[in-house]
Amino acid sequence: MILLKRSTLVFLLLMAIVIGAGLGTWGVGAVDLARPTYPRAARGGVQGPVVPAVLPVPSGSFSQVAETVAPAVVNINTVTRWTGRTPIEEFFGEDFFRRFFGEVPEREQVQRSLGSGVIVDPSGIVLTNAHVVDRASEIEAVTADGQKHRAKLVGVDRRTDLAVLKLQGSGPYPAATLGNSDKLKVGDWVLAIGSPFGLQQTVTAGIISAKGRSIGQGPFDDFLQTDAAINPGNSGGPLVNMSGEVVGINSAIASRTGQYAGVGFSIPSNMAKRIYTELAAKGKVTRGWLGVSIQPLTPELARSFGLKADKGVLISDVVQDSPAERAGIAAGDIVVEFDKKKVDTPQDLQKAVAGTVPGKGVPVKVWRDKSEKTLEIKIGETPDDTVALKSSNKGRVLLGLDVRPITPDIARQLNLRGGEGVVVFSVEEDSAAAEAGLQRGDVIREVNRQRVRNVQDFERATKEVKEGDRVTVLLQRGQQSLYVAFTVARG
Repeated sequence: MILLKRSTLVFLLLMAIVIGAGLGTWGVGAVDLARPTYPRAARGGVQGPVVPAVLPVPSGSFSQVAETVAPAVVNINTVTRWTGRTPIEEFFGEDFFRRFFGEVPEREQVQRSLGSGVIVDPSGIVLTNAHVVDRASEIEAVTADGQKHRAKLVGVDRRTDLAVLKLQGSGPYPAATLGNSDKLKVGDWVLAIGSPFGLQQTVTAGIISAKGRSIGQGPFDDFLQTDAAINPGNSGGPLVNMSGEVVGINSAIASRTGQYAGVGFSIPSNMAKRIYTELAAKGKVTRGWLGVSIQPLTPELARSFGLKADKGVLISDVVQDSPAERAGIAAGDIVVEFDKKKVDTPQDLQKAVAGTVPGKGVPVKVWRDKSEKTLEIKIGETPDDTVALKSSNKGRVLLGLDVRPITPDIARQLNLRGGEGVVVFSVEEDSAAAEAGLQRGDVIREVNRQRVRNVQDFERATKEVKEGDRVTVLLQRGQQSLYVAFTVARG
């Protein structure tokens, strides 16, 4: 009996080993297609197979997402009226028409345009592009059900190309939800909904091609790039994720023909949310302001200022009576940190300052005279675009000069051997410098026998200049060096 039990036990163990090996082989070949897998290095450096990710919509259709958001998308029609002359009259000039037709009265001009928008609040608040509605005399919004509503402009922010409208009808209206654009990843599916060429409720699909794009529209560029088809008329419409949330406001395209070429740009919803909230609450956007003119720090400029790395932002001018001037920032300083965060590019600094609440004091670390210095600055509020801002350097103002650092490009254009000095960017008419013969493109090497190697040296040399003072400047013009002397005129 004991021998029989032992043989039975051995048989069962052998069967278990065979069955386990078979199951193990079957399990290796099984792949969960509902979850994407990624290549992993195998023995001998050979990578495993890449399993493609499935479409993130169970039905293989975007219809459910489109049906969720489309009712909140509106077609925007604008009419802009102004009094003036026709383009033909402007081309030939007033004298031509006066000679042949006598006095021609100015007539009312009318321009019509189309765009899109998205309702983001049931009360009828619409988010769209500033360029769609800016300066429009009449705004009409057509909802998805074909109803036409007059719309009132609540506020415009041209710096981010965003605007807020209020529908003048009885709500509530179907509204879309603003999602979190920071969660988007390159490769995520998105839909663009709008009215290209006036074709209302058009839906196109694509992916997020890139994030954080700067396309030269302004200091606050931070666009989402997508290959979802965007055409004229899509501007102001939503970019939607697969959860039916608005993650962007379509704003621009890159195209040589003015039509879709596979590269479109949308304003991220997180930026739009901040702007929309302020515009809806008070009709304007409040931003922090430092009061400086800035430029990128090239490797050549970094070396000329004694800085090893070309990370930072060069101050080329300081506005008179600005927060920067009051804190002691000067032209030639290089900002390397703002509010304890490193800044590498002008865009970094612009975004950091703009996002700071006016009135807040922040530490700013600058590179000056080959050492770091920390200044405490109380951030101001960005002045209106119509306000004229003056340089803080009295000497520069009295001389009537606008000078800039000598970049490698400027050095090549002017055939300069070194990068020392400052280049005259512009000269005010009837100023002391203009009367003395200074010209755009002149390079200033000395002021009153003080050597000028950069903008900072120039500011020091001219800071104490007063009306009636005698000023002597050493110039380089082409291959010629010459001294110019003049008296600063009294105002």
